[in-house]
Amino acid sequence: MLQSAQYSLDMIQDEARELVNKGVVSRQQPIYILCQFIPPREWACIECELERCNFLLRDRIGDLMGREEWEND
Repeated sequence: MLQSAQYSLDMIQDEARELVNKGVVSRQQPIYILCQFIPPREWACIECELERCNFLLRDRIGDLMGREEWEND
């Protein structure tokens, strides 16, 4: 879980990727679902960073994660 007071888009994407890989959330779910896994006092900072990077909370987690590269596809 994210614990730093400073959040970058990369950190948020890594957290989303980890939750998807664990099967806790789906790539098809909206980004706002992530707030269930992040303390409320920290969510406000994450929300600001997402908005700064032009993400809407209704966008899909898959959009946030971006394009993934596979070694042996």
